[in-house]
Amino acid sequence: MNDEESAYQAMVSRDSRFDGLFYVAVRTTGIYCRPVCPARKPLRKNCHFFRYAEQAEKAGYRPCLRCRPELAPGNAPIDQAASLCQQFIDAIEAGLLDSDSHLPEIARRFSLSERQFRRILHQQLGISPQELRQSRRLKLARQLLTETRLPVTSIAFSSGFGSIRQFNSAFVTHYHLAPTAFRKSLPALPDPQQHQTEKVRLSYRPPFAWSALLRFLARRSIKEVEWIDGEYYLRTLAIGQCRGWIRVGDDPRQHCLRVEFSHSLTPVLPVLLQRLRQLFDLSARPDQIADHLSRDPLLAPLVLKNPGLRVPGCFDPFELAVRAILGQQVTVAAATTLSQRLAARFGQPVVTPFPELSRLAPTAEDLTGATADDIGSLGIVGSRINAILALADATRNGLFRELQHDPQFRGPQLLTELPGIGPWTAQYIAMRAFSLTDAFPKEDIALRKALGGLTPRAAEQRSLVWSPWRSYAVMLLWQAEENKKATAKP
Repeated sequence: MNDEESAYQAMVSRDSRFDGLFYVAVRTTGIYCRPVCPARKPLRKNCHFFRYAEQAEKAGYRPCLRCRPELAPGNAPIDQAASLCQQFIDAIEAGLLDSDSHLPEIARRFSLSERQFRRILHQQLGISPQELRQSRRLKLARQLLTETRLPVTSIAFSSGFGSIRQFNSAFVTHYHLAPTAFRKSLPALPDPQQHQTEKVRLSYRPPFAWSALLRFLARRSIKEVEWIDGEYYLRTLAIGQCRGWIRVGDDPRQHCLRVEFSHSLTPVLPVLLQRLRQLFDLSARPDQIADHLSRDPLLAPLVLKNPGLRVPGCFDPFELAVRAILGQQVTVAAATTLSQRLAARFGQPVVTPFPELSRLAPTAEDLTGATADDIGSLGIVGSRINAILALADATRNGLFRELQHDPQFRGPQLLTELPGIGPWTAQYIAMRAFSLTDAFPKEDIALRKALGGLTPRAAEQRSLVWSPWRSYAVMLLWQAEENKKATAKP
């Protein structure tokens, strides 16, 4: 990371995605650390940044004994503890942990005993694994009791409880009120829709450029799978054995998205909400991003014109990766056409109340047994055919499950090892499938044009001042180019 101010911001955020990219030395203590060090953050004027640990040591600084900068990211005790906690939380959110039998399994991944695992979680979070899991389940249950008309039984199981008795006991202990009594104390919800659905809210930090995000998704939407209806985003989806549809709209007064979902998705609701947060980039800090990017005269007017611009994620990494492959060296419209043909050929049919939504996006499993001729008949050229088939095979073998745990360091590298996936495609996938904030597809023609026709190498050098938020700079420049095209049309 070449810009020290952006490095300091990354250090203050303690975001693990920046770990290993730089080291910070503190002049007043003579110690150098990694950006994820839990020690109190020093003043900016006392910081000296280095790209490599060896540079810090040559300058006379000693390694920190807490974050152990001499160890590679992922191997130090601090990494192990943080990674353990995050994996456990992710597993809860995805509804994967239903009993204590999974705790030893996770501990074994780190060569730990279950006792060590519990101690580390308590040190990091201050609560036991059971308390964390219970808290997450009760939080979701309370939201569903408040915002939906779902039966209490469905809410109990959707929130991850093993029985109604267990749910009632936990709810009463935590809230001093039975679930049914809690629901009766709330204002009555409006009459149900004609089609049996429920709604929940997903909060975000304002501002939120919802219309801009919809325009981006609309130009890339897959016919029969996705549909932009005015200011709403709709799509079909499958999670495990559950199939259904969603409808998402913005509520700017409440700073939240309102998600309507079919009852068929209730059993996998935690997974659904987690994926939607990623799709709509709801964890973004628009204030910090805007403050940093506005320091560049090129981006300042774009930031001002597009407050709260998000980096659109994806609902499924494989779906996004296929789309990226089809978008190589062709226009967005051409890639969309090819994506629609692929979905029409391999996507499974699904029933919804909307004529515009009738098919699921193809999965890696749907392409099992597909031949090069099958895909080639859709107008897809040979190199992309091979790339899609190789990607599908790697996905079935766990590629994206592996990358979810370490996308920053291994994502682009592992992706480019697949045939037909170059640096541009890998960076695009990393940006949208793994929410990397500092991705930069330097080969992109539109980006280079927006930067005055720079070469890929010069474009990357120019982009370093935007780090660690280059993904958002990419979105701003892409949108600026699209606006130029729109205004140039007669």
